[in-house]
Amino acid sequence: MQRFLPADPLKPFVRAYLLIESATGTENRVVPDTSIVLAFRYKGAITQHTHEGQPRDLPFSAITGLRKSSRLIRYASDTATLLVLFREGGAAAFFREPLHELFGLSLSLDELIGRRALAETEERLAEAQNHAQRIALVERFLVARLRSAKPEHRVNQAVSILKTAHGHIGIKSLAQSLWFSQDAFEKQFRRAVGASPKQFASILRFRHLIESHAADRSLTDLAYEAGYFDQAHFIKDFRSFTGQTPKAFFKTGRFW
Repeated sequence: MQRFLPADPLKPFVRAYLLIESATGTENRVVPDTSIVLAFRYKGAITQHTHEGQPRDLPFSAITGLRKSSRLIRYASDTATLLVLFREGGAAAFFREPLHELFGLSLSLDELIGRRALAETEERLAEAQNHAQRIALVERFLVARLRSAKPEHRVNQAVSILKTAHGHIGIKSLAQSLWFSQDAFEKQFRRAVGASPKQFASILRFRHLIESHAADRSLTDLAYEAGYFDQAHFIKDFRSFTGQTPKAFFKTGRFW
């Protein structure tokens, strides 16, 4: 896996590009995160496995919304894909659709974009000779779709406050601090970020929990830190979020 930073015009919207190449086949467990992701597969085959349904092959170009459960992504041998990881709220600058409608979904990108423009980008990606050419192609594709000069300011403020608090903040008080009515705040946040403020906060809490976990921490400590007073409920939610029990998850230590 290789990581690349976006060009300056896209930095307010795109966090990074990831290039994943698999010569012999591999798999990644993807736990919920706060980025909407575009995936451009330019060779090979990729299969998604989730708790909600049967395994399915992913299209050449896909968009994945925020979600509350993990996915297991399997890459066949000789597979390569380029991922665009948007900043929170960044994807809204490229799509007219309310992004919360993507929550929990991975869709073929041609459901949101005209097939002709997408097919041209897919063909050129397959013909590109190196990573620099592939990233340049995707950046041209994104710049051509850019609808806004910058992300919505108050939504950005809300995201920043939620991230600083690791999701431990009341949504009503957050809306009031930004001079939003709660209804208007939630509507605008969902449309731009791809999840309700409450859903987004829960993802932040769990990400902080798993990223700051230490080997000497007990499950009881973890449950209290996540705001649970019932360990059985905590384990059930943890399994939904990661696809594994806390013990199994932290034993493997592998997630993305």
